[in-house]
Amino acid sequence: MDARAVDLARLSGRFVVFEGSDGSGKTTQVSRFAEACRDSGVALTTVREPGGTDVGERIRAILLGRGSLGLGMSAEMLLYMAARAQLVESVIRPALARGDLVLADRFVASTIAYQGFAGGIAPDTVAAVGKIATAGLDPDLIVLLDVDESAAAARLGGELDRIESRGSAFHQKVRRSYLLQAESDPSRWRVVDAHSDRDEVFGRVLSAVGGWLESGRS
Repeated sequence: MDARAVDLARLSGRFVVFEGSDGSGKTTQVSRFAEACRDSGVALTTVREPGGTDVGERIRAILLGRGSLGLGMSAEMLLYMAARAQLVESVIRPALARGDLVLADRFVASTIAYQGFAGGIAPDTVAAVGKIATAGLDPDLIVLLDVDESAAAARLGGELDRIESRGSAFHQKVRRSYLLQAESDPSRWRVVDAHSDRDEVFGRVLSAVGGWLESGRS
């Protein structure tokens, strides 16, 4: 699908999150989608997690640096939430108030998947902490780039960060959590098969967003 076939201007003032396992191609698709929105004249703020603020970038260095650091899963979860709280307060909410489309590379669903379902913390507990960290802010739309863990691992290459290096069994659980979350909230989630080449996957992303816009749920 061509970006011109989707009325991206209708996303103004919305909060759209891209989710997916490491190696899903998520960050590439976020970048391409942001470019398409800008080309359509949409005022846009893009953010990544963890990061996007001075505090968030310092936390990112701790969370994604190589080595275990002896960091427990609960502490890890709370650090993600602390970075998120700062990002919501200082960047996301002001951007939404201006009428920008806010496009995020990860949000609460990632923490539910990684530190919750795969990491051993009850997902309901993670979700409850997420409500506090975000002051109840939920995305309007979540686009899940779905790819199996073998294909995702093959795409990573190079030196892996401390989350990426947790092994196949961990990442299988991450994917399973994402799919369960999407199944439980079909009005806000769109699952995109991300096994193909970048151009084909981007066409599926546009189709998914266009379908959501036309569903009346936007």
